[in-house]
Amino acid sequence: MADEKLQIIRHSCAHVMAEAIKHLYPGTKIAIGPAIDNGFYYDFDFPTDTKFTEDCFADVEKEMRRILAGNHEFIRKEVSKDEALKLFADEPYKVELINDLPADATITTYEQDGYLDLCRGPHVASTKEINGQAFKLNKIAGAYWRGDSDRPMLTRVYAYCFAKPNDLKDYLAMLAEAEKRDHRKLGVEMDLFHLDPEDPGQIFWHPNGWTIYTTMQDYMRKMVRRDGYKEVNTPAIMPRTLWERSGHWGHYQKNMFITESEKRLFAIKPMNCPGALEIFKSRQRSYKDLPLRLAEFGHDVRNEPSGTLHGVMRVRGFVQDDAHILCTEEQIGPEVAKFCKLLKTVYHDFGFDELVVKFSTMPEDHVGDLATWERAEKALSDACHEAGLDYEIQPGEGAFYGPKLEFKLYDCLGREWQCGTIQVDYQLPSAERLDATYIGADNQKHHPVMLHRAILGSFERFLGILIENFAGAFPTWLAFEQVAVVPVSPDFDDYAQKVNDELVANDIRSNVYLGDENMKAKIKQISTEHRTPYILVVGEKEKADNSVCVRYRFSSKKPQETMKLEDFVKYVQKMNEEKGTGI
Repeated sequence: MADEKLQIIRHSCAHVMAEAIKHLYPGTKIAIGPAIDNGFYYDFDFPTDTKFTEDCFADVEKEMRRILAGNHEFIRKEVSKDEALKLFADEPYKVELINDLPADATITTYEQDGYLDLCRGPHVASTKEINGQAFKLNKIAGAYWRGDSDRPMLTRVYAYCFAKPNDLKDYLAMLAEAEKRDHRKLGVEMDLFHLDPEDPGQIFWHPNGWTIYTTMQDYMRKMVRRDGYKEVNTPAIMPRTLWERSGHWGHYQKNMFITESEKRLFAIKPMNCPGALEIFKSRQRSYKDLPLRLAEFGHDVRNEPSGTLHGVMRVRGFVQDDAHILCTEEQIGPEVAKFCKLLKTVYHDFGFDELVVKFSTMPEDHVGDLATWERAEKALSDACHEAGLDYEIQPGEGAFYGPKLEFKLYDCLGREWQCGTIQVDYQLPSAERLDATYIGADNQKHHPVMLHRAILGSFERFLGILIENFAGAFPTWLAFEQVAVVPVSPDFDDYAQKVNDELVANDIRSNVYLGDENMKAKIKQISTEHRTPYILVVGEKEKADNSVCVRYRFSSKKPQETMKLEDFVKYVQKMNEEKGTGI
């Protein structure tokens, strides 16, 4: 979220936009208009004979600038509930908000240039503090009043807003660059995947995209194995009784796909944790077995509303790099610290070194008593200190069964992405839930603590982030086509094939481009559609010397050069091993 001063400017500008629209479109009713990360929005109920579209933006912006030029004060006033109801008698949405307030609530209004709005504030002192060249109306969307599909559909008008014109200019430039990098656009251009409107939220991975996907998965499998995890796999469909005991049926059922067989209800799993506990419970465990780290690349399905789906970033079917650590209370700190070290290594290998950590505390909709939650939150806080982590508090944002850390990374455009998480869970293993136990050193039964953790989150979403971060130009180790071999003419097809066979035999992802097409046309296609790191051009000289002429993807960083084939093989293998993000 932007700094407080900027948020005040944005919210004040939202009032100015509401005033402008009320001037231009008499009879429009106003709802709410908060500041958001890049500007603000305001919800309106336009008269039925008014057609408000994005073509109207220029007129609204002109009217807003006229209002701003008047240097009008924002005047705050406290009013009683009865006074507020009279002031806003012709604004039904405001009346509803007022009626929902407690009888003794402090109600405030703000007025500028004769325009009155119900608002807690604060606002800038006057309209001169809002730069008329630092905002821009952005888009229109539909929004149900109070998010209820049974209530009226309002028109939500979004706008960008910044303190200075150059800040807006920089942000719009970033958006233009982000549009070029849109993973949905590049996914089609590079033949990575497609999305079928008849099967919303499900991804059809093509060979190119699936190659990157499995490369990521193989990498994560190696990393968790080295870090002491055992890989498991649990059923895709599990009975209602299990989900009821875990608490998911009562707290997450709306997001679950339900099916019936032989008069029994089952759910396609939206998450993997109950299955991991069933594996833990399958035999008697000892304290000597702990910590037990169970990793699962589990395929989960969640019934997300179709309107929230977004390319591969927000889907219904996905695979998590999931794991569950069963441990004692004393082991929480060391295990969280160990996880954080692994997470940082993984993010570094993918090219992300800047992280922000958020600490999410007990939500309203939770299971378990307050005392247990306090123990869990203290254990996680102590673990953060042990791991040397600074964090920001997110009140009430924890999972229903426990507090969590969220790890947010930044891409090359400065955008924030929430990916990794670790959660401390006393609830699921408890006697009241799935009743998992181990025999302690005192020869008595105890319930373990369960740590839920993921680093990438879902492979689908993380790959979408990578596509946009690298603009499709993946580092060598991740590229679906690491090398393209192009003969200068069909006379050298045999040698080109030999080079390609040697590369493939050394586990290098290589393709050979034979045929009568023009060499330059082939190179252009490879460069634009595949963004291949290395193009090997071979002709008479290369054939005679058993060499290759290497053209690097970013030729400005490194010119083309001729290398012995065996040296080039070693070079690419070194790049794969080092996980470099360059060429």
